[in-house]
Amino acid sequence: MKHIQGKRVLSVGVTALLTAALAAGCAGGTNNNTNQGAQPGGGAAAGDKPFQGKSITFVTANHPWGEAIKPLLPEFEAKTGMKVNVQSFFEDQLTQKLTVQFTANSATPDVFMYRPLQEGKLFYKNGWVSPLDEFPNKDASYDFADFSKSSIGSVTVDGKLAGIPIITEQEILYYRKDLLQNAGIAVPKTMDELVAAAKKLHDPSKEIYGFVARGQRSPLVTQVSSFVFSEGGDFHNGNKATINTPEAIKAFTTYGTLLKDFGPPGVLNMSWPQAFGIFAQGKVAFITDANSLYGNVTDPEKSKVSDKVGFAMFPGGAGGSKPYSITSWGLAMNSKTANKEASWEFIKWATSKEVVLKTQQAGNPGARASVWDMAEGVTGFPAELVPIIKESAKVGVDHDRPVVISVGEARDAVGEIVQQVMAGQTNIKETADKANAALQAIMDKDNAK
Repeated sequence: MKHIQGKRVLSVGVTALLTAALAAGCAGGTNNNTNQGAQPGGGAAAGDKPFQGKSITFVTANHPWGEAIKPLLPEFEAKTGMKVNVQSFFEDQLTQKLTVQFTANSATPDVFMYRPLQEGKLFYKNGWVSPLDEFPNKDASYDFADFSKSSIGSVTVDGKLAGIPIITEQEILYYRKDLLQNAGIAVPKTMDELVAAAKKLHDPSKEIYGFVARGQRSPLVTQVSSFVFSEGGDFHNGNKATINTPEAIKAFTTYGTLLKDFGPPGVLNMSWPQAFGIFAQGKVAFITDANSLYGNVTDPEKSKVSDKVGFAMFPGGAGGSKPYSITSWGLAMNSKTANKEASWEFIKWATSKEVVLKTQQAGNPGARASVWDMAEGVTGFPAELVPIIKESAKVGVDHDRPVVISVGEARDAVGEIVQQVMAGQTNIKETADKANAALQAIMDKDNAK
């Protein structure tokens, strides 16, 4: 999850991806998918095998969604006559695999998992993914309108549908029920209430800290995004960088001040594992982060406060509650595939209501509103968390970082502002202006042809 000059924007972006991926390490393997699964949906009509003899290659990340979909494949193959050859790779190796093959103009894989907000724009700008706009509305039973607006926004590039969502996440507020109850504090609904509650509960002498979140320069960017949106700001407006606006500065100041004044020691160097770790030790009152990480604080084997954790909507600022609500993983089609119809049939099936129900029951948060409305669709999630996810998906913003090709560079520019607040800088306008100029330069380079 975790450069570029003029016309060389895309090629250098590829080099950066390859370098990062090669540093990742171990190799993933293939899977022959011999396990039997439940009845899939969204495929061809019963008894009809329009893809008899067709074969496609599907590349997945080593991700719980990939493990959930594999046992369902044999019935899809039996129903359509299609053979799906699956290869699985660790996350950064997946990027390496795809980059190498796409750079070589390979027609395989036909379908692949990808991270829309991390590499989606690069893949699309390089012509590696096939726009899918012509497909979703061909079959009314697919019900494309069932996908949340924000999830589709995450997989849209330059107005074109570059993929279909499979995994979503939103930023939420986690809190200690017992600490709030004992202090007579209501669950914060606004940013001001969160700051006041964190201040009241902060007691370092007892090793209780008011607030924790990601403090590392790049990792913090995705989480400060909801603060920015909720104050009415954004990282950019079209092709104009906007991280030095009053709204953005207020958001960066709030986030940085919460960590500086009410955070635990060492918070400047924390990413999500460290932040969740100290919360799970029972030492923090509040944490804001992705809902997908809830198991780190609700699992009794990982958390000392597993029975004391509450979930709430992200606190509202001047713009209301505007958490990010993103597609963290999607399915895309190789632009060079010779099997576009077969590839779409697979994507359609894998993202159909029936199959999303099954993968979501395995704990993979999907993008279909109808599945979240089913009692059987939410069995894999804490009951208190479900309405928070549903509401966040309705009001949330479709990105959690600058939507650029050079994501790493852009995140560093944004993160610098917050870290200066954490370091005690009281007036960050100058820092924000410099960061905004840096982000604008990144965007201009990315947009150069």
